Amino acid sequence: MKRGFTLIELLVVIAIIGILATVVLVSMNTARVKARDIKRVADLKQVSLALEIYHDSNFQYPGVTGCSQANWDTMAGLLESANLMTTVPDDLINSGDNVYMYGANSATNAQEYTLRAYLEDENSPILNSDVDGISNGCSCDDQVYCIRP
Repeated sequence: MKRGFTLIELLVVIAIIGILATVVLVSMNTARVKARDIKRVADLKQVSLALEIYHDSNFQYPGVTGCSQANWDTMAGLLESANLMTTVPDDLINSGDNVYMYGANSATNAQEYTLRAYLEDENSPILNSDVDGISNGCSCDDQVYCIRP
């Protein structure tokens, strides 16, 4: 009498392993999205702290008009040249424009600003604790997380 597995039994086991692997990979991707969103929020808070130190020294925030990626780059250069941050963070996965944005209001003599980042999870509970509407030229709705001083 031969002992062993039939072809059908082996295919069933392989199918079950494949299903389990798919479930694990999908749940890991969800965790990665949440982790990147949390990092984006933490990045904005670190930049916000650096901006407060900049304000203490210069009595205003970096003054730019509007809300854009270019303003983020300008503000980042000022914070780095003032040795307030060694490197202003960039987005982990999105390399396009308008992922991180900075806007200040020159009408108020640059006494306020808005930092903005796109989140990957548009249903993230993090979005319940941010600024909504339009702030210093930044549109802060949908899956956009914004903070102000």
